[in-house]
Amino acid sequence: MNAPTTPSTPLPESGAETLRPTPGQLALAQKIKSGEMRTADRTMTVRASVYTDPAHFAREKAALFDRMPQVIAPSALLPAPGMSVPHDGTGRPLLITRDKQGEVHVFLNVCRHRGTRLVEGDKVQCASRLVCPYHAWTYRLDGALLALPRPETFPRLEKREHSLIEMPSCEAGGLIWFTPKDSADFSEAMTLGQDFAAFGMGSAHLFRRKTHSVAGNWKLIMDAFLESYHVTRLHANTIGPFFKDGITSGDNIGPHQRSAVGRLEEMETVDLTDMAALRKVVTFAYQLLPATIIVPSPDYVNVMVLMPQAHNHTLVEDFMLIPEEPATEKAKAHWERSWNLLDGGVFASEDFRAAELGQQGLETGAIEHLTLGTLESGIARFDESISAALAAHK
Repeated sequence: MNAPTTPSTPLPESGAETLRPTPGQLALAQKIKSGEMRTADRTMTVRASVYTDPAHFAREKAALFDRMPQVIAPSALLPAPGMSVPHDGTGRPLLITRDKQGEVHVFLNVCRHRGTRLVEGDKVQCASRLVCPYHAWTYRLDGALLALPRPETFPRLEKREHSLIEMPSCEAGGLIWFTPKDSADFSEAMTLGQDFAAFGMGSAHLFRRKTHSVAGNWKLIMDAFLESYHVTRLHANTIGPFFKDGITSGDNIGPHQRSAVGRLEEMETVDLTDMAALRKVVTFAYQLLPATIIVPSPDYVNVMVLMPQAHNHTLVEDFMLIPEEPATEKAKAHWERSWNLLDGGVFASEDFRAAELGQQGLETGAIEHLTLGTLESGIARFDESISAALAAHK
């Protein structure tokens, strides 16, 4: 779904430096201004079974979620050194930390002594040490084993050999990526990070965070953000009236899609090299393989991390990033209205509900394939990217 221009009450300027679009972002804006659209010239199809077949889902999990670099959270979740948060949504017990040097780590949330879960819950914690609740083995936030009770009872134990098990990870442009695979190439994450830094995500404040449970295949959720055909219809009672049909352009960064929709009549007098001005007339959206959606609105950004649990069940963690922590009740109320409109209304009640209804229909076997028009070509390209990843994993 290309994000619409939603009603917004202007806030006072914070005095932050002017952000500039990347060359790729600027190129898409200029294509829109010239009237160049990215669209298909034919009707396309996607097999219905890729949404309903548990065996196909198992292949996706092995080829995508067990191997590829993927977003786990925005940097704003851990804004300062000395913070950590457990994370179980990927199907493995993880622990994200930011050590005293400010570096991010992603560990298995498992004590190296007897395998006990190290940190419980799902809330962000502020502590310089991680203490196992069973025998009090203690670790630094960089994973090193710091101390253990009665060390004399562990003769010849080398503490450096008992650090927490770390997953490869990367922090770029305000996003934290990780992969379960030992050898990882984060070059595309670094490239994308330049785009997200241009939105100010690296210094953003986390306003709200919520996890949704959706009874639908993960790709049905991604599909809603890969086309604009549904916006004025599905969202007729929320953001639909504020959505202005415009010219759409897009490109790819590796297997990831970047799209932009612009309102041509408003672009003539706008300085496209000023990101704040550009975001008022051009709406960008990012669909990252395997399963992350970035939706920058004119003054905030939604980061949605999809975590498939089964072929027909997906957890979606939605993060709302704003430029800075609200300094007044008026500012807080402003952001609360935006959060309630999108997360509580548009996403949960409309997009996610549509995914559930789609799953219910496809599970009947009534149709063998989805039929896609020219405004839905992003779905077909996404299906092709998944197919290529599955083929490479054979």
